[in-house]
Amino acid sequence: MSEYELVHAYETVNLHRAGGVAKIELNRPETRNAWNQQFGSDLLAAVEATATDPEVRCVLLTGAGPGFSSGADLKDRNQPVTPEGRPDVLRVLTERYHPIIRGLRTMEKPVVSAVHGGAVGIGLSLALSADLVLAAESSYFLLAFVNIGLVPDGGSSVFVPNRIGFTRAAELAMLGEKLPAPKALEWGLVNRVYPDDALGPESEALAGRLAAGPTRSYAGTKRQLNAWMQGRMEAQLELEATLQAEMAGSSDFVEGAMAFVQKRQPSFQGS
Repeated sequence: MSEYELVHAYETVNLHRAGGVAKIELNRPETRNAWNQQFGSDLLAAVEATATDPEVRCVLLTGAGPGFSSGADLKDRNQPVTPEGRPDVLRVLTERYHPIIRGLRTMEKPVVSAVHGGAVGIGLSLALSADLVLAAESSYFLLAFVNIGLVPDGGSSVFVPNRIGFTRAAELAMLGEKLPAPKALEWGLVNRVYPDDALGPESEALAGRLAAGPTRSYAGTKRQLNAWMQGRMEAQLELEATLQAEMAGSSDFVEGAMAFVQKRQPSFQGS
């Protein structure tokens, strides 16, 4: 396969091309690719550009730096707020995050995610929005929402139980513990796990294979799987956003977010 060429450098996302493969590289390495306002805008632009480009036959999602994505950036000062002064997560989810997740799931070309380091919170949702998920042996997956008094969002309340079932999904969502890549493979959350130094070459090889394959067949298969496995995705995204807005108005979220920033254990009161 030919070398990747940088075709567009957004402020927080890089878009590379090699033949029929477009590689979307999350590029806020200093924050482990945490999602702030600019990141959401850039990632959406990259997803839309690849979805509508007829020369792109496969999309590969990767992260620059030490991790795939650490989730939402709780230190972002540019997030919209409600009249009560709380984070307007309903607006962020519906206007910024959902179009990204929906765009990846519905684009008529295969999407592969290659996870190293951590895929946390909305970063986990992003990884699981791909059709095929590859992981480095040392990587981990974490539904961290409960640790700051929130609920899963970004489609993870659909993607996780669809892949691993209710029992294990409840464990990940309610205990908020890291799931190491080898165990994620055993549970069926990811498709393949590789030694750390092999993840890049293996993921690029798979993306190249898919790009050379029967594009219309892939698109049709994706529509079938979406209809069966993600048929309630739109309703679930709406429910996630509604519940997350409720959680963001709670005292537990304020305590959880402050504890995270201050690097201490939160003291939740259930209010």
